[in-house]
Amino acid sequence: MSLRDLKIPNFKFPKLKMKDIENIEEVNVEIDPNKIIGKNKKHEYYEGTNYSTIKEIFIQNMEKYKSNIFVLEKQDHKEPYKQITYEKFCKDVINFGTGITNFLNIKDERIIIIGETSYNWYISYMALLCGVGIAVPIDSQLPSNEIENLIIRSRATVVIYSEKKKDIISKLQDNLPRVKYFVEMYSQDTINGRNVGFDYILNEGEKIVKSGDNSFLEIKIDPEEFKLLIFTSGTTSASKGVMICNRNLAQNINSVNPYVKIYDTDRFFSVLPLHHTYESTIGFLLPFERGASIAICEGLKHIVPNLQQTHPTALLAVPLLIENLHKKINKSIEKSGKAPLVNSMIHVTNALKTVGVDLKKKVFKEILDNLGGNLRIIVSAAAPIDPKVGKWVQDMGIAFLQGYGLTETAPIAALTPDFDPRVGSAGKAVLPDEIKIHNPNENKEGEVWIKGETVMMGYYENEEATKEVIYDGWFNSGDIGYLDKDGYLYITGRSKNVIVTQNGKNIYPEELELMLGKLPEIKECMVYGKEVEGDKELLLSVKVIPSLEDIEELHGRDLSDDQIHKIIWEEIKKINKQVTSYKAIKNLEIKKDEFEKTTTMKIKRFEELKKDKKK
Repeated sequence: MSLRDLKIPNFKFPKLKMKDIENIEEVNVEIDPNKIIGKNKKHEYYEGTNYSTIKEIFIQNMEKYKSNIFVLEKQDHKEPYKQITYEKFCKDVINFGTGITNFLNIKDERIIIIGETSYNWYISYMALLCGVGIAVPIDSQLPSNEIENLIIRSRATVVIYSEKKKDIISKLQDNLPRVKYFVEMYSQDTINGRNVGFDYILNEGEKIVKSGDNSFLEIKIDPEEFKLLIFTSGTTSASKGVMICNRNLAQNINSVNPYVKIYDTDRFFSVLPLHHTYESTIGFLLPFERGASIAICEGLKHIVPNLQQTHPTALLAVPLLIENLHKKINKSIEKSGKAPLVNSMIHVTNALKTVGVDLKKKVFKEILDNLGGNLRIIVSAAAPIDPKVGKWVQDMGIAFLQGYGLTETAPIAALTPDFDPRVGSAGKAVLPDEIKIHNPNENKEGEVWIKGETVMMGYYENEEATKEVIYDGWFNSGDIGYLDKDGYLYITGRSKNVIVTQNGKNIYPEELELMLGKLPEIKECMVYGKEVEGDKELLLSVKVIPSLEDIEELHGRDLSDDQIHKIIWEEIKKINKQVTSYKAIKNLEIKKDEFEKTTTMKIKRFEELKKDKKK
């Protein structure tokens, strides 16, 4: 599943009655002095790991967790989830890896993976990281010309694709003479020219393994070897190829483990596309290393029923998803007439928690049950989030963590520890990486530079671009932020997005977008500097997609475009009073179509600004 050009569907929550709040029985409040917040201020990091390759993890877990459930998948919406164990997964990886290397005789070459999240996607990726070749996962929602371009740019000799991409791949084959095999997932087709079924390769590999061939497991992995090519989303310009080695990925696992306690009983809910490193590293490799399971979401419109069917404990998401879940749930609470009571109980349960009494799971049971009943962690990354939403997640009794990083850091560079989360912060530098603020201004804000084992090898076939962002081992993220006294990072904008006034003042669009995003009348917005003919000063403008449902609820039905514009402009004027004069929005444009987005739901500003210049 991809989130490109996403239109958030209407999540269907059952009507919340909130009877649990009214029926809370009197409880004996026994205060545990060891759990009083502030009693033990210093928390030791969790036990870390020291892997140098993903294959080390794979070989270890073949036996360690073989009876654990690894993947829950639905291939048919009408069928229940199918559970697949670690033992089966590891055998399938070995068989498929053997089939590619010993049956198709493909070794150490670039292999494209394109398709929605699936069990076969996991097998392909793990087999490649464990020695088959260089993995090149790409966005399944790209137009056919871009898919063709990336296959050619990567010099791939194999393309593994899902059934949904079959028509596109078939049409492109004549333009891709370098590709030796086109492998269709979940197909048993025998070799027909350059086409072959995934399951056929897997079965042939199994025969070779059963004959005594152990060559796949014997492949040695150099931690520094180029094993993964990820093409960036291109929010500001054309995509770059990021070269990642096994050490980068293994270090991501090593870096996260001291900050967040993950158990082999945990279950991750996979809703983001796997070609993005956030999901493939933290949503796949991390739970695999911990012996945990992964439940695959069928698609955005199925989020709520899938949560209730699989009962996950951890959800990796981007802000737009979390904010919409928050919005839908709170609307349902308001309709129940229990909003004042819920808010009151938030204050009560927060107060009790400070003295070691946690009643949140009991008080907010109905809300939590609608999210599967077991959710204990939500991680937000890839873009800024309204701190109010993160605080609400915590108020419901779910740990709210924030991660920060880029494809170039594979991807985690900072993370909030679960024992000291700070809503609004992007977290602390993961161990043993370093983060520094380069050339800070009077507010201690500057470019966020990162140094450590997670930083990429460089850009693929683009040494000049690599030199532009890596200086003496430090990677310039392109983000603007500051560090507090405890080393927590706060991101305030992108250096490429900054709007500079004629007086030399810097305006970071993200800061204003977060404020505007709190308005119920605004569904999405993009702040930018609009060029005005004959004027050197950029006009601070905002493009807004109205939230018509909320506007109708708050301001009445059958409103004209002019009336909607006026309503939103009046709300923006209130925001303008909260900021310094040079940050005040001067121009509003109502946008009727969707913003172009990356798969992590970031607006492609570069593309939107190009459209503006064409007008």
